[in-house]
Amino acid sequence: MRIVITGSIAYDYIMSFPGQFKDHILPDKLDSLALSFLVDSMSKHRGGVAPNIAYTLALLGGRPSILATAGQDFSDYRQWLDTHGVDTTPIKVIPELFTASFFAGKDRIGGQVALFYAGAMGAATQVSFHDLPYRPDFAMISPDDPTAMAQHLRECLELKIPYAYDVSWQLARLTPDEIREGVLGCRMLIVNDYEMSLITDKTGLTETAPELAEKIVAVTRGENGSTLYVDGKRYDIPVIPVQELIDPTGAGDAFRGGLLRGMVAGWDWALAGRVAALAATYCIEKVGPQNHHYTCEEFVRRYREYFDDGGTLDALLRSGE
Repeated sequence: MRIVITGSIAYDYIMSFPGQFKDHILPDKLDSLALSFLVDSMSKHRGGVAPNIAYTLALLGGRPSILATAGQDFSDYRQWLDTHGVDTTPIKVIPELFTASFFAGKDRIGGQVALFYAGAMGAATQVSFHDLPYRPDFAMISPDDPTAMAQHLRECLELKIPYAYDVSWQLARLTPDEIREGVLGCRMLIVNDYEMSLITDKTGLTETAPELAEKIVAVTRGENGSTLYVDGKRYDIPVIPVQELIDPTGAGDAFRGGLLRGMVAGWDWALAGRVAALAATYCIEKVGPQNHHYTCEEFVRRYREYFDDGGTLDALLRSGE
């Protein structure tokens, strides 16, 4: 099955400051704020919603494609994705721009100062489902340039491509009408509980609204697990204990990749949800959203530590379903 994922491609630069930012901010000088912090460390990570989702989907045996834009510094990132089973052919490089970048400084008590450079992501309207040499069986619309998100959404509707909708951090930029159009037109809605509350506030649609009864609705709830609503049934999915809590960045994207794998393969929804939960746990145990790795055999072995249907999962992964 051909799955095409749209969304941001980015580099994440994470820096560590040994003190506390608040100790260096003078409330009576905010109108002339000028600060510089000497950090102890910096790490660079491959990120962006589309490749994060695609990476996990590929680890679980899928062969997803990414439809997005990247910058002149993308060659090493492309090679990484290609090596791990992600089709990067539809990605367009914008040579005069850099790949979108997230710069975050974190202090010793969890405070954060961050900047986001959109870069090539701002040109995402230059890629289109109409330009693909095939019609995807399924698409994922994830956070991207707002205009591009709206464009890709309407292309899916025009071409009758079923899609999953993950509006995420672009909820603040999209209008209520745009959000409602994306939600009502999708086959699957994937959000966290806070985002679902924002959708409800902006559109009136709740996770159990009658308008969503024929859709797959997935709501993640952090340490409280997740909930899937499918065909009138509710599935409460537990979290999988982490061996060591390192970094939650990208865990939601890993969950989406796992759930997509289960959906397109037609797995039982309880199984698909638990696979998604374990995929998220693997991500949390490493710094960065694409630094975890496992073989299908390793994944099944760990899955069996918590659930008694590991044999079913093993058979499904081996058959490529």
